[in-house]
Amino acid sequence: MKLTPAMRQYLEIKERYKDCIIFFRMGDFYEMFFEDAVTASRILEITLTSRNKGKENSIPFCGVPHHAAAAYISKLIDEGYKVAICEQVEDPKEAKGIVKREVVRVVTPGLVADSENLSAKKNNFLASFSVKNETFGLAFIDISTGEFWVSESAEREVFLNEVAGLDIRELVLCDDLKGSDVLKSFCFRENNCIINFLSFDDFSHEASADLLKEYFNEEVLQDIDLENHPVMVQAAGTVLRYVKDTQREGFGHINSITWHEIQGYLLLDETAKKNLELFATIQGGSKVGTLFHVLDETVTSIGARRLRWWLNYPLFDPERIRERLAAVSEIKEKHILRKSLRELLSHVYDLERLGGRISMGIANGRDLVSLKTSLTMIPAIKEVIGPLESLKITNVRHGIDEMPDIVDLIERSIVDDPPLTIGEGYVIKKGYDEELDSLVSLATDGKKWIAALEEKERKRTGIHNLKVGFNNVFGYYIEITKTNAALAPDDYVRKQTLVNAERYINEELKQYESTVLNAEEKQKRLEHDLFVDIRAQIGCEIKRIQKTAFHLAELDALTALSEVAERYNYCCPKVNDDDFIEIIDGRHPVVERMNLADGFVPNDTLMDSLDNRFLMITGPNMAGKSTYIRQVAIIVLLAQMGSFVPAARATIGVVDKLFTRVGAADSLARGQSTFMVEMTEVATI
Repeated sequence: MKLTPAMRQYLEIKERYKDCIIFFRMGDFYEMFFEDAVTASRILEITLTSRNKGKENSIPFCGVPHHAAAAYISKLIDEGYKVAICEQVEDPKEAKGIVKREVVRVVTPGLVADSENLSAKKNNFLASFSVKNETFGLAFIDISTGEFWVSESAEREVFLNEVAGLDIRELVLCDDLKGSDVLKSFCFRENNCIINFLSFDDFSHEASADLLKEYFNEEVLQDIDLENHPVMVQAAGTVLRYVKDTQREGFGHINSITWHEIQGYLLLDETAKKNLELFATIQGGSKVGTLFHVLDETVTSIGARRLRWWLNYPLFDPERIRERLAAVSEIKEKHILRKSLRELLSHVYDLERLGGRISMGIANGRDLVSLKTSLTMIPAIKEVIGPLESLKITNVRHGIDEMPDIVDLIERSIVDDPPLTIGEGYVIKKGYDEELDSLVSLATDGKKWIAALEEKERKRTGIHNLKVGFNNVFGYYIEITKTNAALAPDDYVRKQTLVNAERYINEELKQYESTVLNAEEKQKRLEHDLFVDIRAQIGCEIKRIQKTAFHLAELDALTALSEVAERYNYCCPKVNDDDFIEIIDGRHPVVERMNLADGFVPNDTLMDSLDNRFLMITGPNMAGKSTYIRQVAIIVLLAQMGSFVPAARATIGVVDKLFTRVGAADSLARGQSTFMVEMTEVATI
């Protein structure tokens, strides 16, 4: 088949990204060819056509507008495909031969950064794990926020439950784990995850350690102790390599690694989370009717994700729990302050993901305006929380940065309502750049200039019906009727002859024509360069943005818990490390909200390490046994996440593990009978 230079270029790129659908930039469109086009047209429901249609060497292709690409990419990602975005990396007008193109970013289910393709209230994790001598290393990263976590465990079940609880979108593994027992166990628990395999060379401890040392500074790496955790290092290095190989435009927001100490939290296995319906109901998998749905009174995306994390990982240290409870209690007691705080926080955008897009070089003008809007709320937020004295709130107040330099930069440079894409122009404010102002003036004040020239030439020539005009074929011209043609000055050069008129051009108009015809193109190019520079300046301050986002997320999550406590009449539990649980007039937080008409009958619980270690509950069907069991577990969980609890009074001695086995059920999708499910879960307990 005889191919054009563009098609040869496409096939060369496709050879390097065989497992991706290539979004190949052609002018204002992303085009797909051959099998990519067939696949994409079916999933995206767009027209499949062909180049050289009807000929022997016809090539299937389809395309989408570049400004609407995000929505189409989202559909492909949801179906489990990878998309390689191939851009024109030089100006087509300056190209000698075929325009140079490169893949600038690969979007996969675990590497999504565009907000429209993400769930606002949950993380989107890419992960890797490694195994050696029954030690399990885990690394997981959310590229949209820059969060990078690592852990290591010697307990298979603890490790597998940890992995299952993260709701991982994509997994990167060493190819020697294919068919392994641990991978089978993972797939048993998690079947909505895309799995990629890399060669052992990419996964070796040496290669991974070298990559981590190359990318992170010593201060960051000291916290995770590379030498004594080789299995974790392999997992962390593999995740970072995968990100590095797929994200060519930068990922400076991934600037730290956090050690995730699994033993520092109340451990909840997969079955407990499912039966307690923390994030999804057993029947139907709905978000409504879950504990998170009841608790989520956050007003920001960052706060919702933080609250979700707290619910997924309740604390084990009584001191840390009491710190959270003190903050929740303080906010709860100040109704007017809480209302003002929630109003201010509601104007804060997703700072974590805004920072991520800025760092990756994909943020647009609207993202920068959203950042500015968020930062302008901070002085008022700090003023509102000024009277609060709890340690948590004090840390927030000291941790959030007003960033006046960034606010000033965006205020001076970016228009208040920028277009969706930089290429549309008119993103930069008047007064920010003198050269740009001149170019914009040429483009927007052209009519005024022409009218002024026309008036000047009429006075100079004495021809009162002289006109200055423009058409697409001949450009700018000075038009004089045939009867006045003899009055044309010597500097007029004839350009076109009409039946009743002559059209001329002079040096002044010629220079203006040359300038104005290039002005719009120069304007867009200069605007693009200025915007990229502004974005890069802000990107240098990414750590400040991330730190502020962290503290605002904490504040929103604490405020949400205080709002729930006030609204639903929860009490502050007494939390200690005694072997004692007492709940007076306890209620199930979800059931009481879902059955408002019938009401909920409160009940008591007493457990200790002496006479009440084991409770047996009996009663007829539909008597509420399961509800009661879940209720006690949820109240303990709420207390240990630092929340008030639905009871008149509660004293909770912290627990390290929580197991729930409620009701008989099978798992046909996993090939397990009711009996097998029960035996497996009892064995775990």
